[in-house]
Amino acid sequence: MDPLTIGLGLAQIAPSLMRFFGVGEKPVAVAEKVIGIAQTLTGQPTGEAALATLQADAEKAAEFRLAVLQSDADLERAYLDDRKDARSRDVALHQAGYANKRADLMVVFDAVGLIACLIVLFAFRKEMPGEVVGLISTIASIFGLCLRDAHQFEFGSSRGSRDKDVLLNVAGGTK
Repeated sequence: MDPLTIGLGLAQIAPSLMRFFGVGEKPVAVAEKVIGIAQTLTGQPTGEAALATLQADAEKAAEFRLAVLQSDADLERAYLDDRKDARSRDVALHQAGYANKRADLMVVFDAVGLIACLIVLFAFRKEMPGEVVGLISTIASIFGLCLRDAHQFEFGSSRGSRDKDVLLNVAGGTK
């Protein structure tokens, strides 16, 4: 069985793991870390055997959930590494006097796509069947989410993100 399949199986035992298996993250690295926790806890040599043991033993499953909570800071670090590196790259480009034209173009195309969808919806909503309106609305929302993500990358996502940064700094020994 591949690491993702085993990792998702383990996430059924400890549902708090599901947040680490989203788009844009490094799910294989997270899955391998979680499999390691399961193998250490169960003493099994493979991820499949560890998963089977946890599925069969409710007490071990509870211990696994506790072990996952204890290693949450490490999992958060793996989850956030890709964004940190991207921000560092962006800052380094700016300090070297380069503009991130690719990112600028992505934002422009997202804005143009969103505006185009909204214009089509406004101008032709009475002539379009409901399915087409739904499809164009979905496309517009995707463009809007892309713009939101660009703003979160540029300005930080939320207070919760700052709280995670503080948690990771404390867990990593820096303050």
